[in-house]
Amino acid sequence: MDAYLQAGLDALGDATRMAIFQKLTHGPVAVNELARKMPVSRPAVSQHLRVLKDAGLVTDSKVGTRRYYKLNPEGVARLRAHFDQVWEKALGAFQIEAEKPPAGESRVRPTRRSRRS
Repeated sequence: MDAYLQAGLDALGDATRMAIFQKLTHGPVAVNELARKMPVSRPAVSQHLRVLKDAGLVTDSKVGTRRYYKLNPEGVARLRAHFDQVWEKALGAFQIEAEKPPAGESRVRPTRRSRRS
């Protein structure tokens, strides 16, 4: 597993970081605005954002005196590719199991013999 993917999964394992990540799905948000919406202090939000940034999940830009954070499309694509692969494997395994005949039954249907006396 690549290091950025592992870091991203680890980062999103924290409930506060996951909440911040979800808020950023709506577009760029300033740190102060995020902090107002969170049950943690502004410095704590900044620390969580740093972890998300280090994991490659968010980027930031400065506009005047404000710093805005947004999702990093490359980091999100890496997570998406991982979960797409997981689902493909799971659905493939499910399809194989679903297509197996029930135990004790073969795939070929037995022929009917007519009952003529």
